[in-house]
Amino acid sequence: MLDMSALFSGYAHWRVSILSSQDPSDAQRATLSRLVHRARDTKFGHQHGFGKINSVEDYQHAVPLRRYEEFWQEYWRDAFPVIDGVTWPGRIPYFAYSSGTSGGPTKNIPVSMEMLRANRRAAIDLLVHHFSNRPDSRPFAGTNFMLGGNTALVTLAPGVYGGDLSGIAAARVPWWAKAFYFPRGEAAQTADWEEKTRLLAALSLKENIRSIAGTPSWLLLFFEELRRIKNEGSGRLVDFYPDLELVCHGGVSFAPYRERFTALISGSRAELREVYSASEGFVAVADRRPEDGLRLIADNGLFAEFVPIEEIGSRSPTRHWAFNVETGQNYALVLTTCAGIWSYILGDTVRVLTRSPLRLAVTGRISYSLSAFGEHLIGEEIENAASAAASTIGASITDFLVGAVYPENSGARGHHRYLVEFADRVNSMQVAMFAEVLDHQLCAANLDYADHRRGDFGIGRPEVIPLSPGSFAAWMKERGKLGGQNKVPRVISDPLAFRNIQVELKNAPAF
Repeated sequence: MLDMSALFSGYAHWRVSILSSQDPSDAQRATLSRLVHRARDTKFGHQHGFGKINSVEDYQHAVPLRRYEEFWQEYWRDAFPVIDGVTWPGRIPYFAYSSGTSGGPTKNIPVSMEMLRANRRAAIDLLVHHFSNRPDSRPFAGTNFMLGGNTALVTLAPGVYGGDLSGIAAARVPWWAKAFYFPRGEAAQTADWEEKTRLLAALSLKENIRSIAGTPSWLLLFFEELRRIKNEGSGRLVDFYPDLELVCHGGVSFAPYRERFTALISGSRAELREVYSASEGFVAVADRRPEDGLRLIADNGLFAEFVPIEEIGSRSPTRHWAFNVETGQNYALVLTTCAGIWSYILGDTVRVLTRSPLRLAVTGRISYSLSAFGEHLIGEEIENAASAAASTIGASITDFLVGAVYPENSGARGHHRYLVEFADRVNSMQVAMFAEVLDHQLCAANLDYADHRRGDFGIGRPEVIPLSPGSFAAWMKERGKLGGQNKVPRVISDPLAFRNIQVELKNAPAF
């Protein structure tokens, strides 16, 4: 295999020089201008007067915020699957299946050829930042492993296909990159995730794996399969992939997993690097330390707006962008992309850490807030508190979810119930300590929660129920959501749904 690492290193040096002097406002303004010009003759462009838009302010005045359901009903549903010149010029060749973490109906997210190229450029930016930190890295001296969903695509119409985004990406891997890409062939198209895990684990041990990417929870299950097959060594990744240089993760908050992954890469050359990628577009990538957040990819076919969460449902919300966004605030992220989504409410919440470059932290989902009793907890606060509690008791979390338990009798207090799957079994004293630290951390992070917890007046102590290892995987398997880009929901706001999930988790067969 020809090692292209040295050649790529030269490109990485050039790209870093461009990014070091980039003004995010200028880059985002130019990106939006190109998108509007490109789509001016589409149905959407005509309806919203794209021919007369000359500034970001013109665009925001002409194009209201929309959710997926509104795009589907107003523009895509009647023509689907042959959507031609509706919100983006030409025919949309791919649709990525996405249901987020809510378990709701599957969405068909349009993926244009321009979006595929943008996603590839974003993945290259990931490697650019990796090379900047590790100049002697050689990822192209071996293969690079993407642990995604089923790569088989469904033909929806002549020339139109649907499937997991990882499958769409695999189908369009450039010829020059195929030699460096894993998995390949039939192994990549295995639909059953358990079977696929066993197959890919065995095959990957025969490869010179230089990088691996995936969702943290599914990566952990995959690493367990590697350990089962190998049945020797410490279980660290260096035992399986001695030349591993990079572990790329995304899709969920990494806070509960950080310590475990840090232990997994110990003794190796590998570094951890986070990405913020959705079916709708590749938003940001870690360019520095984890605490520095994720750098918005400002010049790659995606325009970002930031709307205060409390205004997301109002008729005239405040719409910030790179030019006037404020640091330290929690926003709902809104995207406009080269796949024909315009001021689209993604559903994620972010906090801007720095403005130049524009770096952000993903703080949760719009629907992922816990305020059954007026406590107003956000996903980031819950994730960080759970991570700190696990660290205190010397445990690692595989997954967890939380919901409210409402009082059944007059005078009783409601409370939060956490269903936590630890990597190893924990005793009752550890569980009690976990609950105590969790409570303390939430009080320190959120004044509303602290006020409600004072004297157990508004909310009772959090209840922690430990689950057996493999419980969430078994539950996801029962729901047909095992592996790939599927994620365990963190916060369940619907009381009936929370009760049902607890029953399902109890009855799910062992994984």
